[in-house]
Amino acid sequence: MSDNAEASVWSKDRPFPARLAENRLLNRPGSAKETRHLAVSLAGSGLHYKAGDSLGVFPSNRAEEVAEIIRLLGATGDEPVSPAHLKLTAPVPLHDALTARLALSRPTRKIIETLAAKVTAAEEQAKLAGLLAPESKEVLAAFLEEREFVDLLAEFPSARLTAQEFADHLRKLMPRLYSIASSPKVFPDEIHLTVAVVRYETNGRQRVGVATTFLADRAQLGTTPVPVFVSHSHFGVPEDGGRDSIMVGPGTGIAPFRAFVQERVAAGATGRNWLFFGDQKHATDFLYEDEWRRWLAEGRLARLDTAFSRDQLMKVYVQDRMRENAAELWAWLKGGAHFYVCGDAKRMAKDVDTALHDIIADKGGLTPAQAVDYVKQMKKDKRYQRDVY
Repeated sequence: MSDNAEASVWSKDRPFPARLAENRLLNRPGSAKETRHLAVSLAGSGLHYKAGDSLGVFPSNRAEEVAEIIRLLGATGDEPVSPAHLKLTAPVPLHDALTARLALSRPTRKIIETLAAKVTAAEEQAKLAGLLAPESKEVLAAFLEEREFVDLLAEFPSARLTAQEFADHLRKLMPRLYSIASSPKVFPDEIHLTVAVVRYETNGRQRVGVATTFLADRAQLGTTPVPVFVSHSHFGVPEDGGRDSIMVGPGTGIAPFRAFVQERVAAGATGRNWLFFGDQKHATDFLYEDEWRRWLAEGRLARLDTAFSRDQLMKVYVQDRMRENAAELWAWLKGGAHFYVCGDAKRMAKDVDTALHDIIADKGGLTPAQAVDYVKQMKKDKRYQRDVY
């Protein structure tokens, strides 16, 4: 079978059972963060990707959490369940559904209503009635925010739910998309990811990001199947290798830009590369520092501007570095440079967008309205691209 025919076999609906080839911590000791570099082997898949694409990963839930839910339900785990929203062709055992098909977090009002109808203990009845009272909307929202489904089963033990009743309340476990941190020109049979591992505590329990800890903790190197698919993206290096590239990627937003520089170096692109990177502390959180330093020394990276927010009293961010270098940034843009942003959509990307508009207006001698039009044209020309989440 040819590569192209093989590639069509694997998709979101039929993910490829990949294996992890590498899993290493990028932060140094003393960091407040846990960011990992993961290499996913595509060997034998026939899958293709480009710099700028994302990798979809189907995670599995923690075995201990699944076991606790089964115990609290008074079930065996072998009970056949077929939640309507999963559109299964045949029922699957409860254990399998809880492990890889259903999300165990983010309970809604619906489960509280079901528990209220099932509890027999007076104390539990009173508590649930209070939560469901019309004036308790905010109280209920705060209560649910602190809990996952396992907490509710533990908190209201007199409610006896069947395996099917319980499964019907759980959302589908969705794949997570991660920006690819490698170029196929350099790593044709591997995809690299830069993953911030999520761990926190609510309601006295340790919580985790399902997908990030699946990759970091539960997927064993070379053995555990990691179901993946390639998600093709609009995001990508300039088609004209002679164009300059300005990349803004704090934290794990650095991932696609590692891929971009690898790609442009391998392709012999003559355009300059300018990277803005930010994180908490230089000493512990400068992701891939050795690689950026090497590219800088080799002239592959024309400029590297960093913003480490916790290294001084006043916090400094990537948008501050952009403003400090406004004149040169405008000169690059005027010369046709492409501008890229990757990372947090809520704050960082908005602040970077505001800084970009301000710099274009100020250094380009434009009114705010003209700057808006200039940025719109950049987007139309695919010179301003964002990979934000």
